[in-house]
Amino acid sequence: MANIIEKAAEKRLSQHRPATMQDYIKKMQGEITKALPSVITPERFTRIVFSALSTNPKLQECSPQSFLGAMMTAAQLGLEPNTPLGQAYLIPYKNHGQLECQFQLGYKGLIDLCYRSGEVSTVQAHTVYENDTFEYELGLDNKLRHVPASSGRGVPTHFYALFRTISGGYGFEVMSIEDIRTHAQRYSKSYGSGPWQTNFEEMAKKTVLKKALKYAPMKTEFARSFSADESIKTQLDADMLSLPNEAYIEVEATVDEETGEVIEVSKQAVQ
Repeated sequence: MANIIEKAAEKRLSQHRPATMQDYIKKMQGEITKALPSVITPERFTRIVFSALSTNPKLQECSPQSFLGAMMTAAQLGLEPNTPLGQAYLIPYKNHGQLECQFQLGYKGLIDLCYRSGEVSTVQAHTVYENDTFEYELGLDNKLRHVPASSGRGVPTHFYALFRTISGGYGFEVMSIEDIRTHAQRYSKSYGSGPWQTNFEEMAKKTVLKKALKYAPMKTEFARSFSADESIKTQLDADMLSLPNEAYIEVEATVDEETGEVIEVSKQAVQ
């Protein structure tokens, strides 16, 4: 039933208005339990979310609706947010003076979803360094060859991702580090903070992997999971993936050429 979780949550929260984000989460224990798949227990998931709030105090300032929306999206996908596993992230994102919580897939979370789909036998993403041997060719006879240097590999120059389906099909995508930065500055709302700054290589791998997977014959359910990346949702539902993304997209950005920092961004709402 549509909005069944939202209605249950409203009933619980109306009985006693929570004072902190932790109180909201405690009130939502029943709904969290219903949402989680068997791969993660409610107790572990709750501890992880509490830890995320402690580690990043800005999450406490986000609107409760957006935080709960991001939390429940992670729960339904069975991904642990803001842990060293790098499966997913809950990121505070300022929009017109109001902090909202954005759900963001991590590189390893995307790989987990790929294997869970049952459509792929292999999915990988790698970093190429300046002293590696790296060759690729596009066209009717695609080729990809990467031999990592045994030592002194130098700095990253490219990232690539590849997949092979159960039926034997395959594909790959290659992006230079300049391509990655340009893409992130243009399309990622959180490029100036969060995992883009603390774990650049993992985010770069996710970017090139998403591009490669556009050519993979994946099931509809995987595509729906894929679409949850970088979303903001302020409603709750038994199927969080069915709710519209209320995030804002970047239309025009002013970027510091030396640091790569996004200084000023104009945005328009995604309807």
